[in-house]
Parts: sequence; C-alpha cells; structure tokens
Amino acid sequence: MLRVNGRDRAVEIEEGSPLLYVLRNELGLKGAKYGCGLEQCGACYVLIDGEAQFSCSTPAESLVGKEIITIEGIGTVSNPDPIQKAFAQQGAGQCGYCIPGTVIAVKALLAKNKKPKRVEILDALSSNLCRCGAHHDVVKAVEKLVSESH
Repeated sequence: MLRVNGRDRAVEIEEGSPLLYVLRNELGLKGAKYGCGLEQCGACYVLIDGEAQFSCSTPAESLVGKEIITIEGIGTVSNPDPIQKAFAQQGAGQCGYCIPGTVIAVKALLAKNKKPKRVEILDALSSNLCRCGAHHDVVKAVEKLVSESH
C-alpha cells in the first residue's frame, strides 16, 4: 500500500522496482517523466514526505508509510497551483518535459523557505535539467512569485 496524492493505493510492487515505474505503469500517473534513470535530470521528481526525490531510483517498497505527492497532486488545469500559474504567466515551459519535476523542486523549496534568494532558487533547481532553454524563465517565474507573495 502506497499513499499517493492523499489516497492509499493498493499496488503490487516487485522488489527493487523504482517508484517511477509504479507511478506510471501501475497507477497511471504520467506526470513524473523518465529522463535519465541516473538522478541527473530531475524529470522524475516527486515529493516524498515533503522532500523532492528522484522517483527513478527510489525503490517503491521503501516508501510504505510515507506521503508521496506527484505533479498530479499539486494542481490541475482548472485549478493550478500558484507555482504552475507563475510558470504559465512567465512562459516558462517551452517543451514542458521538465516542468513537472521543476514544479516539484520549487514546491519543496518554498515549503521550507517562503522568500528564497536567487542563489537559493538556483541551488534548488540545480538537479533539474532543461534542454529547451526555459531554465532562465523558470527562475524569473519563481522570483516573481516570491516577490508577489505576502
């Protein structure tokens, strides 16, 4: 049993199976992406007990009793999270492949630090690889969101 996006989900987990595969193949949650399988791109990020973690390398069976939040648990098209809204307003998602993991990284950062400085934003995003060049706009979106929040 895994707790995903606030719901207990009964899944059969093969020993050693990465959480990413369980999310995508067993639960149909496709937001976390396979990018590298080596903890180098952040496309597979999910929140595990509030921390951004690589789902491509985290054994699913190690997460029983932990709270897993995927991008699907953060916001929707009709009701986006403020981070998602800021990204959209800034045009910070050219191809969109990295955006779910990037939103997760920012969500984890802002949960710990409501007013991060630019260097802290860059550090939080250091494990998120963006191949289409939207990284600069992502940072600008986060800075704008932080400056507008009370």
